[in-house]
Amino acid sequence: MNGKEAPRAAGQVSTRTRLERGRGALGPALELVHTGRAPTRAVLTSELGVTRATAGAVAAELEALGLIHVEPGSAAGAQGRPSHRLVVADDGPVVLAAQVHSDGYRAALVGLGGRIVATTPGCEIVDADPAQVIGSVVEAGAALLRDSGRRCAGAGLAVPSAVAEPEGNALNPLHLAWPIGAPVREIFEQRVSGAGLDVPAFTGNDVNLAALAEHRHGAGRGSRDLLCVATGHRGVGGALVLDGRLHTGSSGLALEVGHLTVNPEGGRACHCGSRGCLDVETDPLALLTAAGRTPGPEESLLAQARGLLSTEYADRLVRGAAEELIDRLGLGLAGLVNILNPDRIILGGLHRELLTADPERLRAVVADRSLWGRSGSVPILACTLDHNSLVGAAEVAWQPVLDDPLGALST
Repeated sequence: MNGKEAPRAAGQVSTRTRLERGRGALGPALELVHTGRAPTRAVLTSELGVTRATAGAVAAELEALGLIHVEPGSAAGAQGRPSHRLVVADDGPVVLAAQVHSDGYRAALVGLGGRIVATTPGCEIVDADPAQVIGSVVEAGAALLRDSGRRCAGAGLAVPSAVAEPEGNALNPLHLAWPIGAPVREIFEQRVSGAGLDVPAFTGNDVNLAALAEHRHGAGRGSRDLLCVATGHRGVGGALVLDGRLHTGSSGLALEVGHLTVNPEGGRACHCGSRGCLDVETDPLALLTAAGRTPGPEESLLAQARGLLSTEYADRLVRGAAEELIDRLGLGLAGLVNILNPDRIILGGLHRELLTADPERLRAVVADRSLWGRSGSVPILACTLDHNSLVGAAEVAWQPVLDDPLGALST
C-alpha cells in the first residue's frame, strides 16, 4: 500500500462505520422526511440527535434506495453552512391504495409524502360479494401500476367497517350488502398476490386511515392526541391518533363514535338497534331528510348533501336542517372531549362542510357541553386532504418501509 492509498482506505472505513451506526436511524429518518418534519439535512441531524456525518450517511443510504433526493440548498444550517434539502423521490417506489365505500370504490398509486401519483375514476357499482369488489379494485390498481412502470412497495385497503384484529374481518359493513364478518384482509391479500404483486397487504377502517393520513400530512400535523370524526358516504366514524399511532383498542374496534346517542327522544332508528345515534342523525342522508329533499340516483348522498349546503344554504329549511345536525354533532363531540381530552379535533366528509357553514355555532355547542371545551383549548378544524382514506390506506402500506427501509426493500 503506497502513501496515497492509506488515507483513502481509512476514509472508506470511516464512512462504513458511520453508516453502520446510522442503520438504526434509517427508519426514523425516512419518517421525518416523509412527514415533512426534516426538510433539510441540518434539521435531520438535530431531530435524530446524531452527528452531521452520520446524518449525511443516513441520507445518502436513503437516496441510494431510491426513496429520497438530497439537493443543494440555500438555507443556512449548523454554523451558518448551507444545508442540503431532503425531498421524497418523485420517481421512487409507490404503494397501491384502495378504498371501498357505500357508493363505489377507487384505486390509486401513492408515493412517499402522501402524494397521489395516479388514481382511477371512482366506480359507482358495489357488488354484494366482497371478493368481487375487492378483486375489481385491485385489478384497477394493478393496471395503474403496470402503466406507471414503478416499483410497488405494498398495498392498503380502506373499508367502511370496523376491522377486527387479528383476523381482519369486517364486523359491521352496515351500509354495504356484505355479510357481517367478511374476511376482507384475507380476500385483499389473495387478490393482491393474484395480481402478481409480491408485497405485504393491509386493511383498515376508512376513518381510522383518514385520521392517520391527516395526522401525518394534513390538518392533524403537530397534534399529539388527535380526534377525527367524519361522515362517509353513509354513517359516521371516529378515530384517535396518540403519539403518532392509531389507537384501535384491544381488537381493532375502538372509537365507534357513530353509536353515541345524541337524539334519544324521537331519534331515527339506527342499524345497531338503538335510536338517535350520531350515525343516523348527522350523516348525509340525515341532512337531506331534515331539509325535505328526496335523494336522487344521479349522485352519491355525500355529493348531494354537500351541494345542498353550498348552493341552497340561504333556504330556511336547509339552514334549519344544518343547524339541527350541527347541534347534534356538537353534543357528540362534547361527550368525546370529556372522555378523551384531545388537543385537536378534525372533521371530515359532510362534517367538514357543517363546520364551514357555521363554525361558531358548532364550537359554542362543544364548549357549552364539555368540561374541557369551556377553556377554549380544543381547536376544531376541517380535514384538508383530498381522498384522505386512500392516503391513509397508503400510510399503512408504507409503514414496513418506514420501520425498516433497508429490510423492506431488500426482499
